[in-house]
This record gives sequence, C-alpha cells and structure tokens, in this order.
Amino acid sequence: MSLDPVAYLPYKDPDDFIREVTDRIWVDRDIDHIVENYEPDSIVHTSLGTVAGRDGVIEGSTIRMSEAPGHIGQAEDVVWEARGNDAFLSSHLVFSADEHLVEGRHLRIRKRTVANCLYRRGRMVEEWVVRDDLADCLQSGQDPDEAARGLTFQGYTGSMLEEPPNDVLLRGVSGARPDVFRPECEMVLEFIDEVWTRRRLHRVNDFMVRDLFLHTTGDRTVIRPERYQSDLLAMVGPFPDARFAVRDIQTNHSPRYAGLRVAVLWTMHGTYRGVPAFGALTGQPVTVLGVSQFLIQEGRIVKEVRVYDEVSLRAQINAARGDGPQVEANIY
Repeated sequence: MSLDPVAYLPYKDPDDFIREVTDRIWVDRDIDHIVENYEPDSIVHTSLGTVAGRDGVIEGSTIRMSEAPGHIGQAEDVVWEARGNDAFLSSHLVFSADEHLVEGRHLRIRKRTVANCLYRRGRMVEEWVVRDDLADCLQSGQDPDEAARGLTFQGYTGSMLEEPPNDVLLRGVSGARPDVFRPECEMVLEFIDEVWTRRRLHRVNDFMVRDLFLHTTGDRTVIRPERYQSDLLAMVGPFPDARFAVRDIQTNHSPRYAGLRVAVLWTMHGTYRGVPAFGALTGQPVTVLGVSQFLIQEGRIVKEVRVYDEVSLRAQINAARGDGPQVEANIY
C-alpha cells in the first residue's frame, strides 16, 4: 500500500514523524504543538478511561510534565503500518530512564510506555496509550495500592465499547489494513488464543524460542518458556475466566529494530474472583488495555514487550468495591 507523503510531512517517513513529534512535545516541552498535532475532536483511550477532545490531552500532558519535570523518554521501537494512502497506525514503544528527587534522594526510575496512534494526513485522530506505572511505584518505594487509591477509573467510550473486529487481519479498530506478513500475524494471533486465552501453556514452546525474552510490567524481564508460563498464570490468576480480545494489529520490518515486529492492541476481560492479589475479591468484571510488541525471527517469537498498567487495574477494582476517590484525577 503506497503511502502519500501528506501522511507524515515534513518528516521523511512515519518512523521519523513519530520520534520527532514526541520529542518536540515531551522533551522540548512544546505543549502547544499538541494543537497542531491533534485533531480538536481526537480521542485518547488510556488505562483509566477515554479522554474525548484535544483540550483533555493538553491539560493531561501539562499535569504529567509538572509531576515529573525531569522526564525524558526515547523510542525503543516504532511499529507503523499504512491505513489507506494518507494515514498510518504507529505503535510507539518509549523507554525512559529518569532520575527523580524524592525526599532528598535521587531515585532512578526505568519504565516503558506504548502509544498506538492513528494519524490521518499528519493529524492525530485516535490514540491508545498504556504506561507501566507499576514500575514507578516499585522503584520509588510507593505502595501500588496507595497509588491506586488516588486514581479514578472513569470508564470507556467510543470504539472501546464496540465488539472487537471479526477479522483483525483485514480490519482493526483503526480501519482497513494491508494484507502483509500474514503467516507471522496468524502465528501471533494463534499464540494469543492458544496460550493466553485457552491456557494451553505447554504450547509456548510451539511459538517461542527457548531463549525468549519478555519485558513486562514493573520493569521486569522474564526468560525461558517455563518462566513465561508462570508470569502468565500470575497475570490471569486473579481473573480465572480471563479472555483476550485483539483489537488491532500492525507489522513493520526494519533493520533498525532487529527485523520484523508485530504489534498487537489487546484487551483482557475477566472477573476479579480468583487469587486475591489486589485485596478483597469483588466478583466484578474488569477490562485491561494492553499492547504487546513481538519480535519475529525465522518464524518464531524471540521477544515480547508487554505494557499494561497494573496500578490503573487496581483503581478499577477499587471502583467496583466503592472505595475509590470521588474526584476525577488526570487519566491521560
């Protein structure tokens, strides 16, 4: 699918576009560039709910920057794919290694964020953003439960309330996609269904190499199939009926990022009635928004980078118990 340069000008390609625009806003601190970069009616889905309109993004970005004025992130990966001839969907993995002054101590905080962004003719239309805020808590010594009690899960609107696409290889929530790298995409989708949803954990070995890497929440790295299995069980244990829905998928092959990557926007739907890892069980449903980027080499998964926000998940559970705050906190 040929992409008209109007999709990414004045930059050389979507990869360059995403990296430079993000730096301009978040490193150079040009918050007003959001006015040029986002459509006025743009929609952003976060782990705490949906932000409708550009003004909410401007306010939320201002709050985040003021809370962490020394924050600097950089692109670890950009998985982009065309959506028609004037638009693209990018999955921008940002790695940050910041130093924060907390109670007179300099603390180093490592974390990852993924922003899946739909740009049309150089303007943001819709975004799905997830942050590993658990890493902040664990590395700063803050209790994740205490952090969650200061947040409000405000719920989703728009496309997040729609059923997942029937055939995400043809059309995701971002629109029709090119039929590229189909065997690798089918393999990743089968892996998610077989291993994540159906819990056929022994099949990890059918899809992933022995020397696998999983970079996941809390700035943790997991290696080897048996530890991957254990990590997945810990993730779904509190939600024994958990099912995963793929809402979008995109691919990109680039030597800069070690070859072919497949990015998946997913949601986990389950009921908090299993392992009481987040306090008293509620028996209420939760929705977890996440992004995984898979590196594929020689037809096998060699690495997954998975980002979702466990602190926001705790806030969602708190809301179901009725013990969350009543004020609306920043959800961007």
